[in-house]
Amino acid sequence: MSSPAPAVPHWPVILVLPDRQRLQVRLYERQELPDRWVYKVGMPAYVTLEGGRARPSEYTVWVTADLLEPMWAVNYPQVPAHRLPAELPPERPGWMLCILPGGRRRTLVHETSCERAAGGGREMDTMEALDALMRPGTDACHDCAAAEILVQALELGSGYT
Repeated sequence: MSSPAPAVPHWPVILVLPDRQRLQVRLYERQELPDRWVYKVGMPAYVTLEGGRARPSEYTVWVTADLLEPMWAVNYPQVPAHRLPAELPPERPGWMLCILPGGRRRTLVHETSCERAAGGGREMDTMEALDALMRPGTDACHDCAAAEILVQALELGSGYT
């Protein structure tokens, strides 16, 4: 006999449907976006099994606050809230183009955190790194994630013109 799945904490809340019907649903968490909050709710539903039998199920979706009404005497401050960081870190280039020593001009693309890029080079964003890799004489480093990420991205786009 299998044990039942552990209960996931939830709070009752009213979801207002487009035709103004009100449905009690389960509120699981909330997430802050740059311009608003969204709420993860579960609505009761059924799944039809083989033989025509149905079993209770749940449809989970993210909604905005204007579709929800609080229920009296429910303690919503306990709902898990995922806030955006107070200040987003500054965006920095993620890739470095380094010239390889030797007679021929060959270059290698690294992640900026790669130890092999410590000698310096030109910092680039992802689009610049992809452009560099399409030029003859440029390869992606296999010691960091450059080859894994950038080469796969180039292969995804190779069938398009």
